[in-house]
Amino acid sequence: MKPASETWVGLAETEKEDADLSPAALETPSATEPRSPTVTARTGPNALIQTGQALSALFGENTARALFERAGLIDRYTTPPQAMLDEAEPRRLFTVLCDDLAPIESIQVLADAGHRTGHYLLTRRIPKPARWLLPRLPPGLSTRILVRAIAAHSWTFAGSGRFSGHVEAWRQPVVRLAIRSNPLATPGCPWHGAVFERLFATLTASHVTVSHPRCSARGDDCCEWTIRPSAGPRPRARSFRKAGAGQPDREDRRSPGSR
Repeated sequence: MKPASETWVGLAETEKEDADLSPAALETPSATEPRSPTVTARTGPNALIQTGQALSALFGENTARALFERAGLIDRYTTPPQAMLDEAEPRRLFTVLCDDLAPIESIQVLADAGHRTGHYLLTRRIPKPARWLLPRLPPGLSTRILVRAIAAHSWTFAGSGRFSGHVEAWRQPVVRLAIRSNPLATPGCPWHGAVFERLFATLTASHVTVSHPRCSARGDDCCEWTIRPSAGPRPRARSFRKAGAGQPDREDRRSPGSR
């Protein structure tokens, strides 16, 4: 079997250079470089695709279409994007959700969309050897590998924002992630939090809790998440069955508000 540094080949929408997973690199905080202001910032299409599916599942097709139309994105709903897109598009949709829905409803939709996005990445973008190996490694190691990989491909959810992440401790690792100038920030950032929870809970085979102590949408200087192991025995690594594109598995249907 290949070592973990060779197994992980992409948490991404398209191919990118692998993260540096050497022992020295795993001890170094990860950060992305700020993007030139002259370059159009792009992000992964799942911010739109999975939000559309979450809206349809929670509130029905008519409501989903109406909100996409209000955001000027009805064509993206009827023909889901298959490539990277301008970060302004999901930002417009997220803004419309927060403006037109009740706060609890927008949180439900964005959390469900984030959960679906995490599921898509797990089943479609992460190679099977990595999905098998990472949950079987010690948590301190698997957590560091995951943070480095996320940092290498942070453009999929951070766009023009500047992502950073580091891990504290080994036996009970605590992860701290941050995005400065987060283009997709919403109050509480439920979409990002759900993506992170799904990835870390699955690939580190740990029960985790995700908190959001700072949020730029609430006036803070950045968006920050803290991911900690929660109480309970370490779950067994589970296998993945292949899901259809955009089709959540049974666990995905138990998202907030969909019960």
